[in-house]
Amino acid sequence: MPSADIFHPDFAPVPYWWEAYRPTSGELVEVPASARVAIVGGGYAGLAAALEFSRHGVDSVVLEQGALGIGASTRNGGSVSGGVNIGKSFSGRAAAVDPERTHRLLSDASDAFSLIERLIEDEAIQCFWQKRGRFVGAWTRAHYAYQEKRVASLNDDAQSGAYMVPRERQRDEIASDYYFGGMVVERSASLHPALYYKGLLDACRRRGVAVCAEASVERIAANGTGWRVDTSRGTLTAGDVVIATNGYTGAITPALRRRIVPIASHIIATEPLPPDLANSLIPKRRSISDTKRVLCYYRMSPDGTRMVFGGRARFTPADPRLCARVLHGYMTERFPQLRGVRVTHGWTGNTAFTLDALPHMGEEGGLHYCLGCNGSGVAMMTYLGTQTARKIAGVANAPCAFDAPDFPDHPLYTGNPWFLPVIGGYYRMRDRLDRLLA
Repeated sequence: MPSADIFHPDFAPVPYWWEAYRPTSGELVEVPASARVAIVGGGYAGLAAALEFSRHGVDSVVLEQGALGIGASTRNGGSVSGGVNIGKSFSGRAAAVDPERTHRLLSDASDAFSLIERLIEDEAIQCFWQKRGRFVGAWTRAHYAYQEKRVASLNDDAQSGAYMVPRERQRDEIASDYYFGGMVVERSASLHPALYYKGLLDACRRRGVAVCAEASVERIAANGTGWRVDTSRGTLTAGDVVIATNGYTGAITPALRRRIVPIASHIIATEPLPPDLANSLIPKRRSISDTKRVLCYYRMSPDGTRMVFGGRARFTPADPRLCARVLHGYMTERFPQLRGVRVTHGWTGNTAFTLDALPHMGEEGGLHYCLGCNGSGVAMMTYLGTQTARKIAGVANAPCAFDAPDFPDHPLYTGNPWFLPVIGGYYRMRDRLDRLLA
């Protein structure tokens, strides 16, 4: 295990992204007495829904329990896919979905990519939007063969621009021999997640949307034809309520909490690298991920100077320094040339997985919800928030493929993911065994 000297003297246990935008409550916006729609959760989904409501003249209020942007919206890796992760289970393999629905899901996932690109342009969001594609490294030869089978579907249904890269050409994509080749997905991008969040927040504020920080929702109860929403800073009535809490879904909505498995994901950022080294690691500046069950994902920082490396160092929140040591080890397994490079930032955030590995929107007990990013939060939560708003406003042209009544739960799961360390250990063992056999 790497020693403590991997840490830069200025190491901070906070996201690197917060150097550009740090979550803040600012001057607290008063919780209004009423609104047409109350949105619980102020991340990508909540802000995207509020922004779409404003475009259709629907009054909404966003209720965030903490500072604005404190959750995964400013903590993720900043990669944006157009469907490559849809249906990918916790085990790293695609969940079983019938071909017709697969087509619809991938088509809508492609629309999600188009939506985020359009939002960034329309709202002039300065967030380092870079369309440079993604390389998904194959952990074994069998994984490479599985990727080959997916290419046609990704291209036909999601216009992914996907193609295979054999191992002998892998160094065109990554300065490492760690994988058995892999798949390039050209229709993928990256951005600065905190600046994208700030851009959505600024767009809502320009339209006069009430975005209320430090307004923890304590109770939601039916109130005639609408809802009474009690918060830590007052009570409001609303015609509809949207639950957009994703990986931070809590006891206030127990039926939804049973359907979301929050899994901690950890990320580090290195100190600035020598220019020649930085430019050599990922020559085409793509985002990188792999096919391991316990996967890693990484990219260069938007300015191209640092490695930003993420993965599941632990399956629950843990000490940032402990997780940084684990991730530094993973990083140097892939890039031995980064041994000796120090870490300046280490942080964690919750990713919301579902039991069928699919994002979901719909209604539960009269409450609308948009939940379950499954590792594709930037595009999918923006999209599901927008689609939920369009549905409530009555302007949707067609039903969203992710709006379906089947949102599975399990009788033995109540929202406490106590089993994750056990399952995580099992998947790590399976990864090691697969690699050994390969």
